[in-house]
Amino acid sequence: MAIYKLLLPKMGESVSEATITKWVKSVGDTIEEDEAVVEIATDKVDSDVPSPVSGTLTKVLFEENQVVQVGDAIALIETDGDDILRDDDQHTPAFTNPSTVADEEIIDQQAETTGHHDQSKEEVIPGVDLLPREEQTQNVVSSGNRFYSPLVKNIAQEEGMSQEELDEIPGSGSDGRVTKQDVLDHLQNRNKVDHTKAAAQVAVQKQSPDSTKEPTQTAPKSVTSGNDEIIEMDRMRKLIADHMVHSVKTSPHVASFVEADVTHLVNWRNKVKDSYKQREGENITFTPIFIEAISKAIKDFPMINVSVDGHNIIKRKNINIGMAAALPSGNLIVPVIKNADQLSLVGLSKAVNDLANRSRSNKLKPDDTQGGTFTFSNIGAFGNIMGFPIINQPQAAILAVGTIKKRPAVLETADGDVIAIRHMMYLSMSYDHRVIDGALGGTFLKRVADYLENWDTNREI
Repeated sequence: MAIYKLLLPKMGESVSEATITKWVKSVGDTIEEDEAVVEIATDKVDSDVPSPVSGTLTKVLFEENQVVQVGDAIALIETDGDDILRDDDQHTPAFTNPSTVADEEIIDQQAETTGHHDQSKEEVIPGVDLLPREEQTQNVVSSGNRFYSPLVKNIAQEEGMSQEELDEIPGSGSDGRVTKQDVLDHLQNRNKVDHTKAAAQVAVQKQSPDSTKEPTQTAPKSVTSGNDEIIEMDRMRKLIADHMVHSVKTSPHVASFVEADVTHLVNWRNKVKDSYKQREGENITFTPIFIEAISKAIKDFPMINVSVDGHNIIKRKNINIGMAAALPSGNLIVPVIKNADQLSLVGLSKAVNDLANRSRSNKLKPDDTQGGTFTFSNIGAFGNIMGFPIINQPQAAILAVGTIKKRPAVLETADGDVIAIRHMMYLSMSYDHRVIDGALGGTFLKRVADYLENWDTNREI
């Protein structure tokens, strides 16, 4: 026998630590290769840490809610050393008789960063769908060599699903595996007119109570007080609450508003969207167009792209645009497009869609939400015409766009003023008055509107 030291894997250049949120496995449990051992959280992104080896969990080195540094050992796994811990590029040689060797003598082995990531739903515009992780247990091989966990098999059996129906469910887990949430989503769609679906899900939860305790999807605890219900915030909501309070306390918020006539832009997109989808195999939304305009305006006014450190102003070289998106749970996520100013409109569109697709398949990495220098929010996705967003610290500004609506507007022509039906939109921006005054903030916002209003209807994409 041998002992394998499971380390907290590297999760991105800007991520140095994580919080243990839940031990999926307990001491004494059998672990299969690539099976999740523990769930961790880094700011807003949650992940699994899988085991690169098969064996038995003999010791956990950190408790739930403790903070762990990247590279720290988090658990010990007893393995059949001859089969798994071999001397090659993947594994270092293991020692035998682990009970006689002190912890510091146990061979370190860097865990592979193959865990899939979770965040609840989000669609970039209108929001990015982030689906929950599977509560992984021992893998079971089904037809077609597809793997299903016992939990998934139990849910399928409980719901009377055939093997053929189970095999047709798209998998969002690691290597395309079907997760618990994939099955629940399938059942919800299948039974969307069946008013008993809620009761069925409750029955599943009663059957596997531990399987419903995913950090980002756990149902909030609630108690009643008289006629009122008191609901405990989930982990993500607590982080958002603290972040928002910190921002309001840190930055004196000022807001500016402009109205933009985006008729040319709307007509252009309507003209090219079908051919673009046929050529690229994906949609072009307004999101990359807004981000392009923001990036151009930041290059015109680089002092918008700053942060504050005491009495120093940090002028950011890179233009990294974060996209605030609401999740179905009511929470918020802000994935970031790095170096947005260096991407073409096609590149921006693909970057936006890539973030959305990887988020929906639980592939969003911690680095995907790090490093933003300016944030964009589309409140128009919810039918709002304008808003007053809170700055995403440590940035100095955040821009929001409202819904695009047809309205009568006065146009100046050579023959005099006329009234015409135009596509109109409001833009608003909140900014840190410590470093951005009204003249700079207002001029920048107007420049973004100008780029949108003066859209070239003959532009090729």
